[in-house]
Amino acid sequence: MTPELAAAFRPGDRLVVVQDTGDLLHIPAREHAAAEAAVGRAVAAFARMSEVSDAAITAFFEAFAARLEDDAVWAAIAAANATDVESARARGRSTTRLIATDAMRADMVAGLRAWRDAEPPRGRVLETVRHTGWSVEQVMAPLGVTGFVFEGRPNVFADATGVIRAGNTVVFRIGSDALGTARAIVAEALDPALDAAGLPEGAAVLVDSAAHAAGWAMFADSRLALAVARGSGPAVSQLGAIARQAGTPVSLHGTGGAWMVADATADSDRFYAAVYHSLDRKVCNTLNVCCIVREAADRLVPVFLEALERAGERRRGCKLHIAEADFDRLPERWRTARATVIRAEGPVEEPLAEPIADADLGREWEWEETPEVSLKIVDDAAEAVALFNAFSPRFAAALISEDLGAHERFYATIDAPFVGDGFTRWVDGQYALNRPELGLSNWENGRLFARGGVLAGDGVFTVRARVRQADPHLDRGGAPTPPRAR
Repeated sequence: MTPELAAAFRPGDRLVVVQDTGDLLHIPAREHAAAEAAVGRAVAAFARMSEVSDAAITAFFEAFAARLEDDAVWAAIAAANATDVESARARGRSTTRLIATDAMRADMVAGLRAWRDAEPPRGRVLETVRHTGWSVEQVMAPLGVTGFVFEGRPNVFADATGVIRAGNTVVFRIGSDALGTARAIVAEALDPALDAAGLPEGAAVLVDSAAHAAGWAMFADSRLALAVARGSGPAVSQLGAIARQAGTPVSLHGTGGAWMVADATADSDRFYAAVYHSLDRKVCNTLNVCCIVREAADRLVPVFLEALERAGERRRGCKLHIAEADFDRLPERWRTARATVIRAEGPVEEPLAEPIADADLGREWEWEETPEVSLKIVDDAAEAVALFNAFSPRFAAALISEDLGAHERFYATIDAPFVGDGFTRWVDGQYALNRPELGLSNWENGRLFARGGVLAGDGVFTVRARVRQADPHLDRGGAPTPPRAR
């Protein structure tokens, strides 16, 4: 422990040791109290959720959606969001996902109504095993309290309340950049919807703190049934480690960035469209690395560069990173030109293209308004797969090819939960599966057990076994029921 850390401690503070890394995390007493109280409210609410009808839960989602559709309500939320955005920009913070746009509002409303219309999962009989004289049912049941940490994404409120559909409760902690927006959503839409539908107080709770320590304290609380962290980088990994050592199952994303491979049979127009439409905005499934087989490089590299430039025209310029060995393949204009790149801290003049080591292909480019991507020339698709499996977060991959056999080999060998044959931006629960997602999981830390990479609200459940005994004389040893004494 450093002298600075020791000096920061006050009576009632906590220390969490992250066993995976040895990090020492100081949790001030006020942050621990805020998280503990929020989780406690959610635990109390969960105990009452069994008394809440599915119709009341349906009414909650409609009431939440209707509040967000109300222009007066949204004006208050938008005003709080504008203050958050201005503050974040002044501090050189990314605002890519922070701005509460009309499109975000529409997506939130659509997601809430998707949960409104979803079939209630609790009580659903998954399987019935019949025996002579008795039967066993496997029944879906609520899991408990879901802890949710996300940074700067106001729309996640709508996604995460999906756990209520299955009878669970949820505790949120949002990053400081979006805390004002979150407070407005809670006050103007979420809490009124809970009250109108008659759901228990605490069914959805915001940990009202801007401190990272509040998130650490929440994830260290063993009362959570599931810990979900949305975002990227070491902070998410750290949160996952805290929850795991508390004995709580976790769902993490951590690192994103999709890969695309174009082989010798790739159709130029399909490849052009796939690249262009995979760079519309920066999210986890945005194209991050493109591999082109050497045999087709002369034909397809110009196609890729044109698609990148066109994508930049609808944003604000573009930025290319290319494998060191392939830099000389670029036209002279790309090798010598400079470009204005929009970073979180503002516009920066940089080389249009820069060499990158193969070991850095796994780096996710967190761009703001300037599409940024890496390019690598490979001997064949098998080399691209090997690079993906070695360096990527093992998230999303696409193969552009006219060879059906190549697609089968690609699917069989690529170690990714999301595999496609076109643009990469389809990897989204609401877009692909018509279910608002809690999070997307990559395979950076291994494959998932017994579930897919899209975690949705109706996927947060446990299974209870219920016996229905028709024959009262069942006995494991076959003994008859002795007569009762009269």
